[in-house]
Amino acid sequence: MAFKDLRQFIDKLDETGDLVRIKQEIDWDLEAGAIGRHSYETSGPAVLFEKIKDYPEGYRIFNGSLGTFRRVSVSLGLPPETSIPELYRVYEQRNEKAIKPKIVNDGPCKEIVMEGDSVDLNSLPTPYLHEGDGGRYIGTWSFTVSHDPETGWENWGMYRFMIHNPRYIVGWPRMHSHLGMILHGQYVPQKKPMPIALVLGADALCHMVATAPFRIGVNEAEQAGALRQEPLELVKCNTSDLMVPANSEIVIEGEIQPDRTATEGPFGEYPGYRTEGVRAGVLVKVKAITHRKSPILTTISLGIPPDDSSIAASLTAGLAMKARLVRHKIPITDVFVPPEGVTHIVVVGVTKGGGAIAAEITDVLTSRRADVNKVIVVDDDIDVFDMGQVMHALATKCHPIRGIHAREVEAGKANPLTPCYTGEERRAHRGAVVTFDCTWPPEWSRQTEVPVKSSFDVMYPQELKDRVLRDWKKLGF
Repeated sequence: MAFKDLRQFIDKLDETGDLVRIKQEIDWDLEAGAIGRHSYETSGPAVLFEKIKDYPEGYRIFNGSLGTFRRVSVSLGLPPETSIPELYRVYEQRNEKAIKPKIVNDGPCKEIVMEGDSVDLNSLPTPYLHEGDGGRYIGTWSFTVSHDPETGWENWGMYRFMIHNPRYIVGWPRMHSHLGMILHGQYVPQKKPMPIALVLGADALCHMVATAPFRIGVNEAEQAGALRQEPLELVKCNTSDLMVPANSEIVIEGEIQPDRTATEGPFGEYPGYRTEGVRAGVLVKVKAITHRKSPILTTISLGIPPDDSSIAASLTAGLAMKARLVRHKIPITDVFVPPEGVTHIVVVGVTKGGGAIAAEITDVLTSRRADVNKVIVVDDDIDVFDMGQVMHALATKCHPIRGIHAREVEAGKANPLTPCYTGEERRAHRGAVVTFDCTWPPEWSRQTEVPVKSSFDVMYPQELKDRVLRDWKKLGF
């Protein structure tokens, strides 16, 4: 059974012991961000700030919706202790059965309405998250709804947005993102404003779906229904035809200006570093704000992993990469994006290894854009989800010369949020990718050249292994 809204999910996290409710007054200026960040870094719970300085009673901030795999399990209706491989399996299985949304005429997200001159972004308890940020970021754990007028595709994506003044927000969607492609392909050339809706506090699974790198044309609302295993209720915006989750906490309706920009940043981003200063961002004129009574503003105090961004992307990016490799007929066993790698590193298991396969994997994963810059390829005797096994394979099976394949990434395709790139490389979206081939060379004889693995599974007769496992508890373990 899916959660009806964010509030039901919060109550469930309270029940499972994965939530702290802070009832004393907390300052939106750095204090909420500091508490949320420390909770991530100590593997702590999600945090609901119930009293915000300078804001009316009932206005709240929620940090850390999916900041642990336990909370992802709860969001999917699974036991909190569900293993990571099982989460991957459930996510992949559900994703295959899209469920169309249900269109409704009204919803809780429209309980309070501000339009036109009454719009005031400062009326929402937006935190100032990190010292040195360019402003108060209202768009961190939010998603943006946009529409491609040529194809009719309605897209969800997660992009950062900062309050510019009470009537405008400014953001930074990358040129190669889906929003960036629609904006610069369909609206800017015609000098037309682009309608968008910024959604905060929807069902947690909606936010996770918005982080997923689905192919162009995939309807994220249907994929949210797939994960929920029931239709998502959508309602039309007040000032455009965009559809948003009816049970959202807050919806900000606006238009990206085709001929105006504003300064945006700096910001402590998801890779765990603040890598760039002030830049030109897209400027959004806010036409309406609608929200629930006593609204809950969802946020992430982004930084070093794990947090909601790295945990969600572990699933969404990992399985998207797996699907791409399967489509290209790569003989894979599984794919894992470790949260600590903030989508900059991926582990790929294969049934047949070697340099040619490693190169083919790299080609597929960097064909459109190269967010990943380190690929580890392992044999099928390695559990890709067990980083201990992966590190052992890297240490013992990757040849320091023949096993490492590095190449440059052409301008425009690399991830500009990669901390190890120079400022010049980041601005040009140039970079590199390295693949570590941790597989035995396919030409080596399995009988005479491949070393024998010194493990319980390999080094002992099956009859003895069965007896040891059968008597394990009797032996006192």
